[in-house]
Amino acid sequence: MPAALDATLQFAVIGCGLIGRKRVNALGKNPPLLFTCDLDAARAADLAKLAPGCTATTDYKTVLADARVGAVIVSTLNASLAPITLAAVRAGKHVLVEKPGALNAAQLRTIQEAAQKTGARVRLGYNHRFHPALLKARVLIDGGVLGPLMFLRARYGHGGRKGYDREWRADPTLSGGGELIDQGVHLIDLAGWFLGEFAKIEGHASTLFWNMRVDDNAFLSLRTATGQTAWLHASCTEWKNLFSLELYGRDAKLAIDGLGGSYGPEKLTFYKMLPPMGPPETTVFEFPSADDSWAVETRAFVDDIRAGREPSPGLAEGIRTLEIVEEIYRQSGYPVSTAGL
Repeated sequence: MPAALDATLQFAVIGCGLIGRKRVNALGKNPPLLFTCDLDAARAADLAKLAPGCTATTDYKTVLADARVGAVIVSTLNASLAPITLAAVRAGKHVLVEKPGALNAAQLRTIQEAAQKTGARVRLGYNHRFHPALLKARVLIDGGVLGPLMFLRARYGHGGRKGYDREWRADPTLSGGGELIDQGVHLIDLAGWFLGEFAKIEGHASTLFWNMRVDDNAFLSLRTATGQTAWLHASCTEWKNLFSLELYGRDAKLAIDGLGGSYGPEKLTFYKMLPPMGPPETTVFEFPSADDSWAVETRAFVDDIRAGREPSPGLAEGIRTLEIVEEIYRQSGYPVSTAGL
């Protein structure tokens, strides 16, 4: 796990639920944290205990008015992500905002315009890029061992829980949609990271099991201008949690399975084609350690700020991902959020 961050960059966390706690833990021991903020005062106070001298509050405007705060982590419900991020950017704060960053692409475009004026750096919290198996895959692909990439196939899902269809994720005014905008955006982001821009977007979302107004399954076929295909399935009727991503090149294949925890051990399998073809040469990389993707992502965010560089994934990638989500919802007859800022 990366060492504790330089305390000269002071943070605030807005949204102190499960993800907010993960984000604070990612800041390391004695995190450089000035504020924890949540509508639930007790939850904010409990999280503040992790950082000496941290102040708990229920008013995010107080947080943003403090000149000592240089960076803000926004980990609220989807409906609050963009309004708080926009306020932070206008206040000149750098922001790490949890995926998907907004209810729709238009909200992220508004934030992008504001960030260009203030110079604030905004990173979208797609931490899956920082899982060790995904980072290893990136290194192998960049090294050319797969040859030209042909297509990608990925599945991601969970089985929900009792009452899942009555939680906030089932309310489109709070979530912006269902499984596609929840876990599906991770798949879209990873697919774009490996294959690039998608020129053709096809697929559909469905509500097959849960009694809710949003989708519980989404099936996507995305194609680049040169014909590379990403075939994606996101599901909250998986019953046994699953993460599987396969990358196919002309010369080899990579298979990534598991994310640790309930998704099973994380590993990457490299299948190298041999000259006579037939069974490939197989190498397995296993990653049994605890998930440190949050910490590695946080370090990248700090490096963005220090170097004055545009984060990746940042607002541009976040906008493209939500544009794909919106197109699939349109093709499937689901309403697309028109909420503004």
